Amino acid sequence: MIYILCNISVGMMSYFYKNVCTETFKNKWYNEECKFAIEEMKKAREKWLIKGRREKGEQEYHHKRKDAHKIIRNKKKTHMKNVIESIEEDQKHNNTRKMYQTVNQFKKGHQHKFSIIRNKKGEFVMNTKEKAEI
Repeated sequence: MIYILCNISVGMMSYFYKNVCTETFKNKWYNEECKFAIEEMKKAREKWLIKGRREKGEQEYHHKRKDAHKIIRNKKKTHMKNVIESIEEDQKHNNTRKMYQTVNQFKKGHQHKFSIIRNKKGEFVMNTKEKAEI
């Protein structure tokens, strides 16, 4: 698994996820197979809309959409199954700290981490150069 940590602005976040990450911290189940299925679904939709909304194109789009959602649903299910198995293994081997960390991660969900501080004027600062000056 490749994890890329970087300090980027919110506007660049969508570019970052679309072009660099195939697996995010939030969606560890998301992989190339899911990405390919979604791309195929989008292509079928564009083709259906461009060619004048014919019934054949619509059926193809709905078929691709159904397949993509099926793949995603199965990936999520297998990921949750693996997480539950790892929690059970941690419990069997008395790794209570790791077990509770995993449980709390799913209870709390994904939490964004922002590094914001206030400057002398009371304004919020996110820029690293301005943080260095403070």
